[in-house]
Amino acid sequence: MQARLRRDYRPVNRDPIAFKAGERVVLGERDTEWPEFIMATDPRGKRGWVHQDRLDGDLAVRDYDARELEANAGDVVHLLELAGGWWWAENQIGECGWLPERDLDIDPGIK
Repeated sequence: MQARLRRDYRPVNRDPIAFKAGERVVLGERDTEWPEFIMATDPRGKRGWVHQDRLDGDLAVRDYDARELEANAGDVVHLLELAGGWWWAENQIGECGWLPERDLDIDPGIK
């Protein structure tokens, strides 16, 4: 499925949390705006928001990377996975990252 960006999107965190399945994380508070996300600290000490489906308690059950995709209004991206109002997306040059669904016009017919 494809989508077009409604507005420019710039990542908030340039050094995001990332972990592999089987690693343990330290859990913090739940996000009030995006309630499916929990603040966590990875084994390397990086903090960030993690979608709850990546965790079973403090154990990672799936690989995760909180990298956000930098994109400009009008860019077309390929949508790969939806989690809590955010899409894991790939741009035209193969870069991947998360984009908020509210900034996307989703249309499977976009070329």
